[in-house]
Amino acid sequence: MKAKQSYIFLAPGVEEIEAMATIDALRRADIPVVAVAVDTTLLINGATGQTVVADSLLSDIDTADADWLIVPGGVPGAPNLHASKAVSDMLLAHFAKGGRIASICAGPAVVLAPLGILKGKKATCYPGLGDQIDSNGGEYVKEKVVTAPGLITSEGPGTTLPFAIEIIRQTKGDKVADDTAASMIIAL
Repeated sequence: MKAKQSYIFLAPGVEEIEAMATIDALRRADIPVVAVAVDTTLLINGATGQTVVADSLLSDIDTADADWLIVPGGVPGAPNLHASKAVSDMLLAHFAKGGRIASICAGPAVVLAPLGILKGKKATCYPGLGDQIDSNGGEYVKEKVVTAPGLITSEGPGTTLPFAIEIIRQTKGDKVADDTAASMIIAL
């Protein structure tokens, strides 16, 4: 079964590991994912100064038929995503129709929680930001990866590969997820 297109948003200040390792793992599992620049250039300067090259500009994509919308963290990456009305509109439209959303690090607290996407759900994020989930109607839990219907959240750079494997698991099932993890020598 061919997976539908997914999108990962990259804003200036994105946490490079969270973006690139997620893209890498998903593509190994044959899940089509487009790295989307939330800027006017495909070259995105990451949180640690690395330059990440996106596949497409935000203005050139249509997420109407997307499978996953993926929100990485990083500072100022997550605040820059939160500041993008276009990203917020895409996330809210996707959420409203029951679309799947995955977010890691500061993303759940800074981007998803203020939009109401975590309301009534358990979620995790970068340690120290959990109060932003709680104050927006969600329930912060300190775990590496937390799943809820249509939602995956994770703590940060060091939990990126388990986060990506969970996206694969929910997209293509246990066998593909386990095979991908084994091929990458990921200890889950």
